[in-house]
Amino acid sequence: MTLREPEWLKHARQGLIRLETYIAGTCLLMLLALVSSQVIARNFFSASIPHIDILSRYLVLYVTFLGAALAVESQSHIRIDALAAMLTEQRRPLLRMPLYLLAGCMCTLFTWAAIRFWYDDWQYVAPQDRWTSVLALIIPIGFSLLALQFILVGLFGSATAQKKS
Repeated sequence: MTLREPEWLKHARQGLIRLETYIAGTCLLMLLALVSSQVIARNFFSASIPHIDILSRYLVLYVTFLGAALAVESQSHIRIDALAAMLTEQRRPLLRMPLYLLAGCMCTLFTWAAIRFWYDDWQYVAPQDRWTSVLALIIPIGFSLLALQFILVGLFGSATAQKKS
C-alpha cells in the first residue's frame, strides 16, 4: 500500500535523484582522477600531492552516501528482513511501508547525531584544517538524504519505478 504522491513532489523527487546522480558521478570521477594522479606521482616521481589522501577519503564518503540514497530510491539496497522470510508472499508487501518508515526514523536519529558530531568537530578543529570540517558535512547531509529517501519510498514508492511504468 502506498499513498498518492502529489505532482509537485514527484517533480521534486526526480530533480533530487538527478542531482544526487550528478554529484555522485562527479565525485567518483574526481576520486579516480585524484587517486590516479597520486599513484603516478608516488611511483614515477617519488613525490606526493599534499592533502590528496584526505580529500579522497571524503570523496569515498560522498560516493557512498549518495549511492546509498540512490539505491534506496530504486529499491535496490541491501535488505535484512528476517520477518519477511516468515511471511507468505501475499503478506510481505504489508511490511514494506512500516520497515521503510522505521529505517527513515533511524536515519533521522543518525542525522541528529551526525550534526552534533560535526558541530563538535567544527568547534575544536585547527583553523588551517577547517576545510576538512566543511567536507565532513557529507555525514549529516548523507544521513538526512537517506532518511528522506526511506520516508518517501515508504510513503509513495519509488519515483524511478513510477516513471518507468
